[in-house]
Amino acid sequence: MKSKVVTLGLVAAAMALAGLESHRIIVHPGDGDHETDVGVALGAWRGVLADVVWLCAAERWEERDAEGTERLLGWVTAIDPKPVYFWINGARILAYDVPTWRIAALESEGFMPKSAKERCVRDHAQRAIDRLTAAQRFHPDCPELWIERANIELNVLGDTRAAAASFRSASEQTGAPFFAARIYAELLRGLGEKEQALAWLKKLHPSLPPNNEAAGADRVLARIRALEQELGK
Repeated sequence: MKSKVVTLGLVAAAMALAGLESHRIIVHPGDGDHETDVGVALGAWRGVLADVVWLCAAERWEERDAEGTERLLGWVTAIDPKPVYFWINGARILAYDVPTWRIAALESEGFMPKSAKERCVRDHAQRAIDRLTAAQRFHPDCPELWIERANIELNVLGDTRAAAASFRSASEQTGAPFFAARIYAELLRGLGEKEQALAWLKKLHPSLPPNNEAAGADRVLARIRALEQELGK
């Protein structure tokens, strides 16, 4: 409790020095207009205050405080939207941790239908995706945002087609990791779209540097040959 008081005190002090009123940073994740207003008002204090608010969010996270954690995650990116770290880790907390806490709390009060649990998981996954979409206003060419979205779509929502589309979008960004394009092909294959997967890999392979292990040129070639065999080509 003492650490929480100290941290909140630092937030209040930083806000006072920045000349802000507390209501100006009570925003929802993805509320772009308020994000811009807050960032302009903070000026040089932006990074300092964002770090302090992130510490507050970490404390709420440790206490499994779903509402407090989510609120502070919205504040931190409203204050400073530049660090991709805040967006991605906030999305992970929303997609994986917060629904787990909410479901556990509701179950402790009595029986919770499976449909209600599933709805809770879907709702929070969508909020995480909305957060990543908001991040793209500030980081339009960031492949990591697409990869995080794809992982949520695949592992939380079980939506293979949406995940495939997101991995493809990730692969098309400058500086994208090589694995994004390979995963896209594998998901197409899993969806039964083997012709499309083969065409994608054949287009991809010539662009891969042969001496770069991460590029996986040999692996891609092996997958091409395997698909050709499966398709009788």
